[in-house]
Amino acid sequence: MNSKQHCNRCGKLVYPTDKVGPLKDATFFHQGCFKCYICGTRLALKTYCNNRNDINDKEVYCSNHVPIAGPHDLPLAPGNGSTKNLDNNNHPKYGNWIDAGLSDMKIAHAMKATQVARPYPKISHEGAKYVVDYDTQTRLELLHRKDEDDLYESFQNNRAQETEQFERENTEEWETALTEFAKKYEKGQANMKKDDLIRQLTIKREKKLETLHSKRKERERHQTAELVDRQAKEMLELFKASRSEYNNVQYPSTPPPPVPPSCSKREIYTTTDYFSSIDEVAIHCARNEVASFTDLIRTLSSGARSDVDVARAIYRWITIKNLNTMVFDDSIQNDTPMGLLRGIKYGTESYHVLFKRLCSYAGLHCVVIKGFSKSAGYQPGYSFDDHRFRNTWNAVFLDGSWRFVQCNWGARHLVNAKDGSHEAAKSDGNLRYEYDDHYFMTDPEEFVYEFFPSDPAWQLLPRPLSLLQFERIPFVRSLFFKYNLFFVDSKLESTVYTDKTGAVSIAIHLPPKGESLIFHYNLKFFDSEENTISGMSLKRFVMQSVANDIVTFRVHAPSTRPLLLDIFANSVSSGAYLTGQPIKFKSVCKFKVVCESLQVIMVPLPECASGEWGPAKATRLFGLLPISHPDAIINTGRHLEIKFRMSRPLSEFVASLHRNRIDDKALQVCCRTMLKGDMVFILIDFPGEGQYGLDIYTRQDEQLINGKQLLTHCCKYLVHSRNC
Repeated sequence: MNSKQHCNRCGKLVYPTDKVGPLKDATFFHQGCFKCYICGTRLALKTYCNNRNDINDKEVYCSNHVPIAGPHDLPLAPGNGSTKNLDNNNHPKYGNWIDAGLSDMKIAHAMKATQVARPYPKISHEGAKYVVDYDTQTRLELLHRKDEDDLYESFQNNRAQETEQFERENTEEWETALTEFAKKYEKGQANMKKDDLIRQLTIKREKKLETLHSKRKERERHQTAELVDRQAKEMLELFKASRSEYNNVQYPSTPPPPVPPSCSKREIYTTTDYFSSIDEVAIHCARNEVASFTDLIRTLSSGARSDVDVARAIYRWITIKNLNTMVFDDSIQNDTPMGLLRGIKYGTESYHVLFKRLCSYAGLHCVVIKGFSKSAGYQPGYSFDDHRFRNTWNAVFLDGSWRFVQCNWGARHLVNAKDGSHEAAKSDGNLRYEYDDHYFMTDPEEFVYEFFPSDPAWQLLPRPLSLLQFERIPFVRSLFFKYNLFFVDSKLESTVYTDKTGAVSIAIHLPPKGESLIFHYNLKFFDSEENTISGMSLKRFVMQSVANDIVTFRVHAPSTRPLLLDIFANSVSSGAYLTGQPIKFKSVCKFKVVCESLQVIMVPLPECASGEWGPAKATRLFGLLPISHPDAIINTGRHLEIKFRMSRPLSEFVASLHRNRIDDKALQVCCRTMLKGDMVFILIDFPGEGQYGLDIYTRQDEQLINGKQLLTHCCKYLVHSRNC
């Protein structure tokens, strides 16, 4: 290669894909090196400047830093003497200058600036002694972009060829079918109308086209993943070389084997506030485009304290970007900021591939893991016996251990049955995009509830689960772990079976200080969307209660048809609850309820307000202390007196009685309420023996909802009245 085709800045060879030049002085630069010698600003052929005072200076400058002689400066050729040199430290490219000119123009400091080291950014981690040269990384990225250009060009060519072949074959098939139809029609042997034949051919065409697109998409994704895998290894070689040069052993040069992490996620951080500054940079970066992955990673990691921070910044950038909903211009160029994500646009790259790519630019070991997941459409009790519910995620080596990352799930939530909000209505199908921290550095013990890798070693568990065990463990969502919930029965499975009476209980232990948690539930038939039986809501066959920091859902199956119990939760303050505004509940776990035989006829609960039974909610949210009846179920005679003590002022109480097959209006006269100091009395005279539901409502002083004084439900009891 000609000597002039070496980079004037770094002296290394310039490749055609990374070449700037020749310039006016016949020099060449790498694209990464073509920047101002003083400030490091990137330059273009229309914006660069040469030193106007020294033809021997082959460097390039921006317009703000190009050396310009003042009107009194008399530059001399190198070797010509002057009474004084610049601080006895001649600049190698400017020769000697007359001292009077420097003194008069006061540019000595500016001239000294040309003697400092190149101000190029370096990528580094606090505590790490290695750096990766910016220009070297940029040049490698440009070579990778060339490989990508070739790959995407082959995609376009293959797509065009496949489409042309498909259309040709489809046309031939139509012509043959229509010719055969015409012959049969003339002979009176046609067994269908021409319109029906065209409809059949159209459906057949659409199915073939869908299969063609599906196979093509899978092939292109596989090829893209292979390319990114190879490029990631090449990028990591840069870091390996730097670590070797600086004798850095803090981060392994090769990927360690998969073993359980040395500590839990909570031992590293317990709140996202730990990443407040990192997240702020990621959010800002997501709103401002960059033209290269090298620049992106250096910006994201600018304030990183560790490799955990770097991975966090990448995770947040991807989840903030919400790549699934981005709109790309059809004229997008490969070398533009949006061109970085062209793989997302063309459907050949996904979250996990992009995450691995970015991790390689940060020098982090990252692997792509394939397996099953309990994703959208999955229900408890399903088996993983086909290609349904296949999924892919990442493991990245951070803080001395492999950690799970699921960027795709970190940016989305399933829209559940209780959420009818406008935001949910705008969602993509049954998904709403909303950040979820659970899927960053998820602990293996929690991750395995939703994800099952094909390679058992990547469960990162001391004792890996079998696929059958994975199918049987309870079906839980990320909020289950966010709220620090756990099941009372450690052997509980995703499918629960009723006893001989058709009843089964699911008990969840609440965390310390879990007073703000409110639960809800929904019950429907497992094999359909039906949620009623004989005109009655199936929810009336579930009793939810809270006692001793345990929330229990008691299901009484009304038939032998399998049921689906969906349990929801939300953390709500008492002040927010008292406003009466609708509460958005999100699913925390689901169970399949199986009743193999039903020997008794189940009676639905009285139709009371939804939610839990018993006084626990009244205590948590309203400060009402049950004096007489602390349990959800009351057995009494024809008369009942319930007592509460108020720990904070409440101004009004109303009680409402309900019984199956009796109009509520007929029971209004049965209830009375009294306030005496801080005591509340609920007095009830039952019209006959049987099962009743009692709702209790209250409000705070001056509590207004939409300008009106409205009551809020605070408690309900199930009462069995007998003649005494």
